[in-house]
Amino acid sequence: MTYFEKEAAPGYNPYIDAAVDDMGTQMDVGLLVLEAGQSFFAFESEKEVAVLLLSGQVTYRWDGHEVEADRPDCFRHEAYCLLAPRGTHIALTAKGHSELYIQKTVNPDHYEAVMYLPETVQVQHAGAKGELMGCMRREIKTFFDYDNAPFSKMVLGEVLNFPGKWSSYPPHHHPQPEVYFYRFDHPQGFGAGFANGEIYKTGHNGLSVITSGFHSQAAAPGYAMCYVWGIRHLEGDPWKKTRIDDPEHAWLWKDDANEHIFQLDGGDHP
Repeated sequence: MTYFEKEAAPGYNPYIDAAVDDMGTQMDVGLLVLEAGQSFFAFESEKEVAVLLLSGQVTYRWDGHEVEADRPDCFRHEAYCLLAPRGTHIALTAKGHSELYIQKTVNPDHYEAVMYLPETVQVQHAGAKGELMGCMRREIKTFFDYDNAPFSKMVLGEVLNFPGKWSSYPPHHHPQPEVYFYRFDHPQGFGAGFANGEIYKTGHNGLSVITSGFHSQAAAPGYAMCYVWGIRHLEGDPWKKTRIDDPEHAWLWKDDANEHIFQLDGGDHP
């Protein structure tokens, strides 16, 4: 497991460069910061590219297509995400301060670029039915995975981790490498990540790289955490919602997992 943070500077901020040290992810990852009127052009001859708007107003242009994207923040507003094959000329023009997450990987296959819009994003509301006393209530967004984009070598989504709650829980793992890119509704917000037996403090614009081991996340009370999750399929072993639970904690999936302790709803308890 590797974790680090960066101050977001204007322009493209590389977090992982596979040509230098991909940390086992087989992906490039970066944060693009644009101001009003600024443009950024992307072209990769060998790599497919995903461009996710985290916040701001951006015009996406590619292959004769144009989409106006407006997302004030990633906590209360749905996302825009472009997935484009190698050889695609992408132009991004900001109408105001904008921040975008960019993820790339080598993919020799050709396919039609796809723009995932707020109305087409897959959203799952999890942990809201009282499981574990609501401690793992979260919102899981999937832009593309093997189900709707089997032509891609990547998976990309977001998790909205409510204040004081846990996500990616109970602890689980999968053989495919994964990255988490963290955002908080307040820049001083923080949380904790657990991966491969290590515990690390998470912060705004932080990135964790998980290549092995059970992992889970938590946000401090008062701070909402939204993290991008990106996975690289392994050759011959794509991520098909693969989840291997930690057997030590697998009992937490039982419907009566918390019946052995007192209820915190006004009942009698010490």
